[in-house]
Amino acid sequence: MGYHKTIQMVDLVTQAEKLQPALSQAMQNVVSSAAFIQGPEVKSFAQSLALSQQVKYAIPCANGTDALQLALMALELKPGDEVLVPVFTYVATAEVIALLQLIPVMVDVDPDTFMIDVEAARKAISPRTKAIVPVHLFGQCAPMEELLDMAKKYGLWVVEDTAQALGAEFVFSDGKTAKAGTMGHIGTTSFFPSKNLGCFGDGGALLTQDDALAEKLKMIANHGQKIKYYHDVIGVNSRLDTLQAAILLIKLPFLAAYTSARNEAAAFYDAALADCDGLRIPVRVTQSTHVFHQYTLRVLNGRRDELMAFLAQEGIPSMVYYPVPLHLQKAYAQSNVPEGSFPVAEQLAKEVLSLP
Repeated sequence: MGYHKTIQMVDLVTQAEKLQPALSQAMQNVVSSAAFIQGPEVKSFAQSLALSQQVKYAIPCANGTDALQLALMALELKPGDEVLVPVFTYVATAEVIALLQLIPVMVDVDPDTFMIDVEAARKAISPRTKAIVPVHLFGQCAPMEELLDMAKKYGLWVVEDTAQALGAEFVFSDGKTAKAGTMGHIGTTSFFPSKNLGCFGDGGALLTQDDALAEKLKMIANHGQKIKYYHDVIGVNSRLDTLQAAILLIKLPFLAAYTSARNEAAAFYDAALADCDGLRIPVRVTQSTHVFHQYTLRVLNGRRDELMAFLAQEGIPSMVYYPVPLHLQKAYAQSNVPEGSFPVAEQLAKEVLSLP
């Protein structure tokens, strides 16, 4: 019998093994200094992340959901203000909007890219709309040029949810490029372990080019204080642990290599699956690179669960991101948004399947 390794959705064990002993040393340094909160590694990581993403400021925080919440708090929106969100996304995007007593206004998505449909978003704008949260789903950028134009026209804030697309690059029609999370007013990201850049627990960050917003975000993340015990705004406690920052500092230089390995795997899948009638391989948009946080197929003819069961039988894991669109989640169900309101998202929820 040859050596058979169990297939993982994301093989974090091998990834960590390759970076020993640097990871052990980095963690040992933090333990030796005992600077577990706001140690020097946190500042170093913030600077390195900003440099790598070509953005003026990176503000680390406790997790990606907090990053979204901090971003919306910094915009000083009022209860009842509306925020546009794609209906096909992870719950965190809508969760923070609802927590702040804002109203998440769901928008259907493009059947090819799975991302917010620009025309549908335009139609959903009302006098109460104050912001839009485009989600760069599965690893490539949402249609940012059109969304930014629309936001400018209607005076909307743009908060990019970049948890799945850190490092992806958007190309504007004039040839200028920008990294995911650096085009709107604020970008948010997550360092959850399975992300393209993941730590060994929870972690997140905010990206912005705006001096005033950066200052405000730093304060809000640290109890609303600039100087200890002097609280200028209402804030929260959302910090990236020094241990996690130390780990991320070791891993950050490998982000491009991880992206390139993910693209290799995606190309392998493409070649193998392109001719399968019942499958649709992921569509690549021309204006963005893809970092393949997920390789997500559409399985047609109602056979998704059958394929999933077959793969499981063969020892191959697969995942459904996401089985229930936001408007059909109990917590977000609204009487005026019944089933059938967002046909594309509802169809995708029955067809999508992500491979290891």
